[in-house]
Amino acid sequence: MSSPLVSIIGAGKVGSTLAQRIIEKNLADVVLLDVIGGLPQGIALDLSQAQGLERHDRAIAGTNDYTDTANSDLVVITAGIPRKPGMSRDDLIATNAKIVVEAAQKAIAYSPNAVFIVVTNPLDVMTYLVWQALKIPAERVMGMAGVLDSARLQTFIAMEMKVAIADVSAMVLGGHGDLMVPLPKYCTVRGIPIAELLDGSTIERLVERTRHGGAELVKLFKTGGAYYAPASSVCQMVEAILHDLSRLLPAAAYVQGEYGLDDLFIGVPCRLGSKGIESVLELPISDSERKALHISAADVRENVEKALKMVEIN
Repeated sequence: MSSPLVSIIGAGKVGSTLAQRIIEKNLADVVLLDVIGGLPQGIALDLSQAQGLERHDRAIAGTNDYTDTANSDLVVITAGIPRKPGMSRDDLIATNAKIVVEAAQKAIAYSPNAVFIVVTNPLDVMTYLVWQALKIPAERVMGMAGVLDSARLQTFIAMEMKVAIADVSAMVLGGHGDLMVPLPKYCTVRGIPIAELLDGSTIERLVERTRHGGAELVKLFKTGGAYYAPASSVCQMVEAILHDLSRLLPAAAYVQGEYGLDDLFIGVPCRLGSKGIESVLELPISDSERKALHISAADVRENVEKALKMVEIN
């Protein structure tokens, strides 16, 4: 039986770190593609030389040619420009829209049965564009956001309470931006809702830090955004799909009436398995949470319409 193959489009920090995560977890062989000559080849060679030390049996290749991505089981699109201090994710629309559409169309030509995960910002908008460009069932397209946003909130809760992070679970819905919707009542420590353990002002402070978690890192880095936690987040999704785990994870999925939303990719809890998004779980949420989710969705929709005017999808 042949090894599963994951192609990563974009050999920047997220893409290269993800490649390392996938091969060192022994999940799949990897093809790392970038438009810069020599860059993906160098990263692949460097990672290959650690193979004996890390004790895995996965192959990694770097390329500038989409033919080398043929027959991928999964394609991850990380290509695009990162944020700089003072920029919002939405400021990236014009440039990144063209990049992700071209990447999707070239990749699907060689891997018609692949599942696609989009990482490029603005995440929810780019995922919609990729789906439009691919012309494949929506369940085979998703964006990585909710796993990362939930992981950030999980971290902040553990830090605040000084508890083992393994005991903390968190859930964040909505668009991957300042209007994301953390759900405190679904955030627990060893099954105990955090509202039983923390006061309201502390919870709100942690929620606000989560909403601006990416911007906090951009400000610190000055020349780019986060990549370790995003790569780990994608890797968790890759593992769920390749191993058909039917894991319940938040992801930017296509909604068709769930939460009162339609024709949109936005962060919702999903079951992820070998075919991609097996189902969307509709959680009971409060009126205020639903209103916040709809405000987030309206912002995503506005930017999708803006992006569709900037790029030609045949």
